[in-house]
Amino acid sequence: MRKIYLSISMLLLAGSFALQAQTQIPEVEELLSKMTLEEKIGQLNLLTPGGGVATGSVVSEDVEAKIKAGNVGGVFGVSSPERVRQAQDLAVKNSRLKIPLLIGSDVIHGYKTTFPIPLGLSASWDMELIKETAQIAAKEATADGINWNFSPMVDISRDPRWGRVAEGAGEDPYLGSQVAKAMVEGYQGDDLSKPETMISTVKHMALYGAAEGGRDYNRVDMSRAKMFNEYLPPYKAAVDAGVWSVMTSFNDIDGVPASGNNWLLTDVLRERWGFDGFVVSDYTSVNEMIAHGMGDLQAVSALAINAGLDMDMVGEGFLTTLKKSVEEGKVTEETITTAARRILEAKHKLGLFDDPYRYSDESRPETDILTAANRAKAREAATKSFVLLKKHNNTLPISKNAKIALIGPLANNKNNMLGTWAPTGDQQLSIPILEGFKNVAPNASITYAKGANISDDTTFAKKVNVFGPRIEISEESPEQLLKEAMKLVANADVVVAVVGEASEMSGEAASRTDISIPESQKKLIRELAASGKPVVLVLMSGRPLTIPEEMELPVSILQVWHPGVEAGNAVADVVFGDYNPSGKLTSTWPVNVGQIPIYYGMRTTGRPAASEKFEKFKSNYLDAPNAPLFPFGYGLSYTEFDYSNVKVSDATLSENGSITISATVTNSGDYNGEEVVQLYLHDKVRSITPPMKELKGFKKIFLEKGASQTVTFEITTEDLKFYNNEEEFIFEPGEFEFFVGGSSDNKFIGSFTVE
Repeated sequence: MRKIYLSISMLLLAGSFALQAQTQIPEVEELLSKMTLEEKIGQLNLLTPGGGVATGSVVSEDVEAKIKAGNVGGVFGVSSPERVRQAQDLAVKNSRLKIPLLIGSDVIHGYKTTFPIPLGLSASWDMELIKETAQIAAKEATADGINWNFSPMVDISRDPRWGRVAEGAGEDPYLGSQVAKAMVEGYQGDDLSKPETMISTVKHMALYGAAEGGRDYNRVDMSRAKMFNEYLPPYKAAVDAGVWSVMTSFNDIDGVPASGNNWLLTDVLRERWGFDGFVVSDYTSVNEMIAHGMGDLQAVSALAINAGLDMDMVGEGFLTTLKKSVEEGKVTEETITTAARRILEAKHKLGLFDDPYRYSDESRPETDILTAANRAKAREAATKSFVLLKKHNNTLPISKNAKIALIGPLANNKNNMLGTWAPTGDQQLSIPILEGFKNVAPNASITYAKGANISDDTTFAKKVNVFGPRIEISEESPEQLLKEAMKLVANADVVVAVVGEASEMSGEAASRTDISIPESQKKLIRELAASGKPVVLVLMSGRPLTIPEEMELPVSILQVWHPGVEAGNAVADVVFGDYNPSGKLTSTWPVNVGQIPIYYGMRTTGRPAASEKFEKFKSNYLDAPNAPLFPFGYGLSYTEFDYSNVKVSDATLSENGSITISATVTNSGDYNGEEVVQLYLHDKVRSITPPMKELKGFKKIFLEKGASQTVTFEITTEDLKFYNNEEEFIFEPGEFEFFVGGSSDNKFIGSFTVE
């Protein structure tokens, strides 16, 4: 009976969304009635004039002439009030119908004020903070003329070989959904016509983070149940939060590329989820369907528009072929009108028809961009993103009066602080670690040496340095670099080594099969550890790394991702104890690449390994453990947190009722600190095999040393629902286990029954 009710509800809901989508804006309809077919197609054309930020290998030609002819709906790669005003002038003063342009940009983790990479931000588990960073990014970007943002990227990924894991929120659909909601609300606010808000674009629809082999742009293949339960939730969360734009992905789904996938863009996105904004392709992804084997440019363009794609980024297949397809009966003019309507409605939402120049206020950049308050928030965000992976001999925090040897290729390096996908930031405005140490601990004796190159491999460095010098190979030999560093170590009280990845060793088109620290730096780390001095590794990366060797060394390890414009100050705040690290991993860290994919929510097998002790004919490895190096949700603190009095309010949960699960958390250590309290559930028996654990709630709390707090989570049957193999969203009666603690690696605590 429940399944029938849900199916009817879904139909009614879809009908209400369809009715809502039919509500027309009079100004838009009047404009559409005046437009020729060519002008409607022009609104579906998104171009980049070049000279700005490079996000692809193709740059549009004759952009100015096309704008004047009414053949362009939006541009990206243009910024500053003056340049945006010039672009709008071309459209509203020269084209026949004077339709203003959308002005887009990749504002991924901040605009000029660059925050930590998204994977780092997600490690804060602080949704209000993440929302604030998006608000600041929107305020800065709109001050520079931009009204449309290609963010957030919400792709779930369980494969750290994939470089774009840096741009997302990790492996978990629940946490990823919370981050998606926070970012959309931060960018768009409650009124898109306000000059400090902008259209947000959720991307990449869909499944892009599951590319085979962790190789960017590669194919994807998975069951519908896995899609709906594990990969689609963050996109839906963004839609539910009111996102106005969706970007398609490069991969295929069920053998059909996303940009031409009718099931994905129409059946799921619009009919099931009720999305009524517009869909834009990723960079030339329509054209790339030719290489996928879907036909010539006319064929793939028709496939895309008929599937529900509204705007063609850079490829111009819509512009050059859709009129012919209409004439040949392959595409209807009504389909093109519908797509043009969606673009025009977005412009109306932004208030561009009332004032095309509302984002061209030349007074705003000076007052709104890179302000002291914005930089302070970037510093706070960075400190909250850091994850303490290992404590050794209470080396951390370090005294501000210590003699410190600051070593490493990333210790005094501005070019790698911002991280990947920070095209609007200025590397030279970033605070390197050496400068931050001097700012925060002016009484410390700090000496610096590079110690090693990020990599000694010139061929590898050339691939990484496409967007500028990220791996700089010294004219000095590796032996000379190491010798200089060890001289400083001999006279130091403590060693801080800043090591890891260059910023472009992760990100788009930056997949790696070896995700360990490069050997050039491994040699340095071994020598530092052998010195007998206390050693802290400050580890920078855009992905989980394989560091089993480093974990065995007598060192402390602080993971800082790529921290953004305030990198050095933030790292110093944590290393010197002004802030107690509170970050928790949002991606599992493997022991080695052979374990990938590895994630906490894996389903068990019929022959599960009972422990890490090897048993023949059980699901395990001959040469490595099943367990990861660090589990999802893991992160240490300078203090200690104890959990007690974990209980459930009622042993039985009814369909329309609720129960609460609570735990007392005590700060039993010597420092004030924050803890992320996490709740996981396990459905013991259901119609499709359940994950071993699912995150269902989390709360970040602050506790002074010695203090305790009771943390409570409310659970209803809505929290227990899943998609079955008929794609129905249901819950099933039965027994559920619950786990409360500081990571996903907490032990079974209790259970309740669902009627």
